[in-house]
Amino acid sequence: MAAPRRAAGGEAGSAGGGQAIVWRNVVLMGLLHLGAVYALSLVPRAHILTLLWAYLCFLMTALGVTAGAHRLWSHRSYKAKLPLRIFLAAANSMAFQNDIYEWSRDHRVHHKYSETDADPHNARRGFFFSHIGWLFVRKHRDVIEKGRKLDFTDLLDDPVVRFQRKYYKSSVVLMCFVIPTVVPWYLWGESLWNAYFLASILRYTISLNVTWLVNSAAHMYGNRPYDKNINPRQNTLVTLGAIGEGFHNYHHTFPFDYSASELGLKFNPTTWFIDFMFWLGLVTDRKQAPKEMIQARKERTGDGSA
Repeated sequence: MAAPRRAAGGEAGSAGGGQAIVWRNVVLMGLLHLGAVYALSLVPRAHILTLLWAYLCFLMTALGVTAGAHRLWSHRSYKAKLPLRIFLAAANSMAFQNDIYEWSRDHRVHHKYSETDADPHNARRGFFFSHIGWLFVRKHRDVIEKGRKLDFTDLLDDPVVRFQRKYYKSSVVLMCFVIPTVVPWYLWGESLWNAYFLASILRYTISLNVTWLVNSAAHMYGNRPYDKNINPRQNTLVTLGAIGEGFHNYHHTFPFDYSASELGLKFNPTTWFIDFMFWLGLVTDRKQAPKEMIQARKERTGDGSA
């Protein structure tokens, strides 16, 4: 999964390192995380409604990534009607992890060239690099060169994607910072200071790190019941934080499946959301891996853990 904008091109390094550091990102991420640590000290003084609002914003942020940029636009695992696509685009702007086009482009490259130098957050380079370090350096030349070979025209065929990309900066200011801050101040009298640091800064920082854990922890820690020959793992803690995205060995084995996991009594709020939208008539054509295919793959390439 992706994250805030980082520089491309420039001094792209050779395999194994040598990529130029993007000091702007290092400084900005450092300041953001310091702000989040400070925000924790404000929790005891905040109105309970502000904390609930911050969590609601976190859930909306997460859906903009998981149900939106990831399962809808990156993998085309289901179809969404216009009102839902507009909501998911707004939620994606609240996430502030690059616009839908860039997020989906990088994610498709990640799947195509997973755990190679063409993978934007190659987990073989270690936990820190795959978690946040990849944002601190310019893209490896392989990410750029091999990414150019993939077709992304379908993304820009969607007018919602084009609109969000055109007005991305304005939408981020509004969705990621202004609305989360102003609502608690206007509706129940929370201070702008508390609202900004809790519903914007702390919520944003947590959502980023939850997303990054899919790139790092879910590629390094856990079992591999579907394909033991690939790095991605099933990671329960990531699943809890990323509202259903931690079934990562399954997802990389069956990337077209809208549920990103075997259906059943499993914690997957993103799938529940998509199913609810289906019930409302806003979702169609949910793609799923047949049970027979899943079982056959487990027996053929799984590690025997499930």
